[in-house]
Amino acid sequence: MPKTQKKKRKNKLKDSFLNTQTEIIEGVPEAIKGTREALLNILEDVEEARRAAEEERDKTLAIIENFPEGLLFFDKENKLSSVNPRAQDFFGLEREKLIGKSIGDLRKISPLTPLIEILGKEIKGIYRKELKSREDLILEVSTIAIMREEEKIGTLITLRDVTREKIIERLKTEFVSIAAHQLRTPLSAIKWTLRMILDGDLGEVPEEQRKFLQGTYASNERMIKLINDLLNVTRIEEGRFLYNIQSRDIIEVVEKLIRPFKEIAQRKGLKFEFKTPKKKIPKLEVDTEKISLVIQNLIDNAIHYTKSGGVVKVSIEFLKKKNQFLFSFNDTGIGIPKNQQKRVFTRFFRAANAIRAETEGTGLGLFIAKNIVEAHGGKIWFESVENKGTTFYFTLPVKE
Repeated sequence: MPKTQKKKRKNKLKDSFLNTQTEIIEGVPEAIKGTREALLNILEDVEEARRAAEEERDKTLAIIENFPEGLLFFDKENKLSSVNPRAQDFFGLEREKLIGKSIGDLRKISPLTPLIEILGKEIKGIYRKELKSREDLILEVSTIAIMREEEKIGTLITLRDVTREKIIERLKTEFVSIAAHQLRTPLSAIKWTLRMILDGDLGEVPEEQRKFLQGTYASNERMIKLINDLLNVTRIEEGRFLYNIQSRDIIEVVEKLIRPFKEIAQRKGLKFEFKTPKKKIPKLEVDTEKISLVIQNLIDNAIHYTKSGGVVKVSIEFLKKKNQFLFSFNDTGIGIPKNQQKRVFTRFFRAANAIRAETEGTGLGLFIAKNIVEAHGGKIWFESVENKGTTFYFTLPVKE
């Protein structure tokens, strides 16, 4: 190739390269400008997100600061990281002296010691546990595990002031106790006077008058039973229910109790069965009077709410592996409606079908029974199908 042609080709390539570079250089400002705009948009989004996060944080802090209940937040290392003013008021302490302290350190601070003892070293799960912080302050303590994506990030302690409710509850209990005691004395006097008249101790009673007197006597007995139930409820609420624990052969106790019920069941046309263990069984540490109330109540309910021709079964088993007795009371009666079963062991509750079948009743028997069984360290529960029957169970542990 001649030198002239080579030179022309070289110059052409050079010009092409220069043009390309020029185009690239000229396009750089446009690219920079676009990048700058994108960065500004990102910064604006970040700033907006930051403002939104700060607003949410401020809202949350405002809620915590003004929350009517005391709040304490412990981080995952169980160090106190937040306390609201209400909690500070409860214990009379300043936030600065508490933040960052561990459970062990907080235990040494006198006003907090009772609370930390309830919470434990690892802050156990608590729901509505009562804490008497001072003579004039009763708190209800609950713990809530705070989770983030299945990871525990801390524990929230809520403290609710229930002092007023407890004072009202105590006053109500005292009123019921005083009223019941005042009513029981004249009712007992009426009972024995009526009994003397009916027995003929004061002279012959005409048959027509006897019927009225017997009705009055029965009504008086119902009033006395109600008064006794109310007194038992007040004793339960005051925590002074069990006081006479003895070692007893529980089979003998139950056999004595069921004798009159067998006669009642027979008169009503019911089949009554009583099943006991055949092997030798240990004795139970029980308050005989109180356990008798439980058994009498459950048998009485089974008979009352079972129609003629039905069956009532009472059985006692000794579960050796669990070292406890299992009592069961089965009937083929009216049963308990499913939508009302949760309320069975509450005070003054009677199922709608029970009220229709038997107008009399206080609705206190099962509440009292539950408290007696649990006071002995046992459990009580039931299974029921409406119009087919009910089985109540309770256990009593054998104490070494």
